[in-house]
Amino acid sequence: MENVLRPLIVIGSSVALTLAIGWVTDLLLRKADARNSDTPLWELLRRGRIPYQLVLCAAMLRGSYDQAELLEQHHAGIGRTLTLVLIGSAAWLVIRIAAAIVETSYSRYARAHRDVARVRRVRTQVELIMRVVSAIVIVVAAASMLLTFPAMRAAGASLLASAGILGIVAGVAAQSTLSNLFAGLQIAFGDMVRIGDTVVVNEEWGTVEEITLTFLTVRTWDERRITMPVSYFTSNPFENWSRGTPQMTGIVYWHLDHSAPIEAMREKLRDILRQCPAWDGRAYNLVVTDSTPNTIQVRALVTAKDADDIWTVRVAVREEMITWLSAEHPYALPRVNTSEAVLAPNRIPSPDRATLRKAYEFPRTGRG
Repeated sequence: MENVLRPLIVIGSSVALTLAIGWVTDLLLRKADARNSDTPLWELLRRGRIPYQLVLCAAMLRGSYDQAELLEQHHAGIGRTLTLVLIGSAAWLVIRIAAAIVETSYSRYARAHRDVARVRRVRTQVELIMRVVSAIVIVVAAASMLLTFPAMRAAGASLLASAGILGIVAGVAAQSTLSNLFAGLQIAFGDMVRIGDTVVVNEEWGTVEEITLTFLTVRTWDERRITMPVSYFTSNPFENWSRGTPQMTGIVYWHLDHSAPIEAMREKLRDILRQCPAWDGRAYNLVVTDSTPNTIQVRALVTAKDADDIWTVRVAVREEMITWLSAEHPYALPRVNTSEAVLAPNRIPSPDRATLRKAYEFPRTGRG
């Protein structure tokens, strides 16, 4: 009977104590979150309750397994398995805690600063730093798991002795990966491109959606995703419309007849912009920039606070101006001239065929 009760008591008490401690900890975190609603730290820490309970349970079972006297012939294997679970869950918990602290720091910074460019830069740096921290924790946890095996500890000396040669070989083999890695760090701390920036890459317009240590994702206006290595942005030119200030100036062109009412178009442009919420009110202008034998080129300049709004302003101005010209000034639209040409001064027009026929026709009499 003792052989059955002892394992049940040891394992049951470990699990019950783990659940009790986890419940109390979660209750305290919820109360702290209710008292400090201005910070998301406590709510983010609650996301780590699963790895937290795994750490507690694995640690208690690892420490009390000897008293359970269960499956003693597999004592070493079970002990090593519990150790591996403990190391893995501890690494998981460290990553969750680090993510909570980093996300809380970023949210406080974003609330304290109104500069969108600086907030985007910090967001990019925070995400890349979090990826580096996660990678380091995972590597350390994996190495710790491997060192629990006696064969790996025995091979450690030989691995360290050949570390120089292996480092050279790995550097040559992973040259492209390492270049992308350093390019990602350069982008993060060099403020070259940030998450949320509007960029034009390979004649594709889009928004930077994700930046990792090796690749960068651009979401285009038609919801496509372009994934490129980060080394491309450190070695090739590209347009960053959000660099500095996101304010932009847009251009709208019309090809119209020479008789187009330019002054009336200026007044209409002003009225259109006043009714357009995307216009930021900084500036506008309308001038004739070119002329051809058949048309003139009219250019309107408009402003907006960012790339999205400048697109909205441009399409609204183009559409409403064409609608107004079609309804109020249809003569201003380009057309093919089919009327008679205006003669030069002091030039006698040549008689047409009907006039010549009448001039040389004899009058007819009634004689038969």
